[in-house]
Amino acid sequence: MTTPQGARARARMEVTTAIKDEARRQLAAEGAAKLSLRAVARELGMVSSALYRYFPSRDDLLTALIIDAYDSLGEAAETAHAAAADLPSAGRWVAVCEAVRGWALARPHEYALIYGSPVPGYSAPDTTIPPAARVALVLIGILREAFERRGLARTPVPAGLAPEARRMADELMPGLPPEVAVAMAAAWAQLFGLVGFELFGQFKGVVEDREQFFRHAAAQLAHGVGLVFP
Repeated sequence: MTTPQGARARARMEVTTAIKDEARRQLAAEGAAKLSLRAVARELGMVSSALYRYFPSRDDLLTALIIDAYDSLGEAAETAHAAAADLPSAGRWVAVCEAVRGWALARPHEYALIYGSPVPGYSAPDTTIPPAARVALVLIGILREAFERRGLARTPVPAGLAPEARRMADELMPGLPPEVAVAMAAAWAQLFGLVGFELFGQFKGVVEDREQFFRHAAAQLAHGVGLVFP
């Protein structure tokens, strides 16, 4: 038998989902900078004061959408990694990168929310950090496993970068050598740069077969972080 508390919780979840779904429609139509709680409430037939009980401000709603997007992207990466469990490390790396691209192409407005231009006046809280790290943690896990099996090639970093490389390894990728941490950070930026270039039209007239190009580029990133293809 459903308790009153359970029914209320389910109803609240349904309204919360409806609010976020409408907000995503507004993101697609107007962009994050123009997201408006009043407009969301109007489209849902709610008064603004009722919506504020779910999201006290636009920033709270943006944060919820950002966390959802990061979690969805992270889940896609983790699922791809699990599905590629039988592949060597470099193959799993490419599979995860392709999952990131596939998610972005399927959900371009959510990708733009988390990796596009910053929203004026919005500062993401620390609660967005763990979801944002999910893809990186999958890739770092691939590197750590390969390193433990002596499957990583390493390129020395310049002496001037050595202190920063050690800091990055100690704080962000414990268990990995400093030079691998530097290579991973560069590959991370390049991965999302590749996806962003495709998604936002910078490859127009330059790259036609973008799927094959991306697969090759992801393999090059794998080489860059020291993964070796069999």
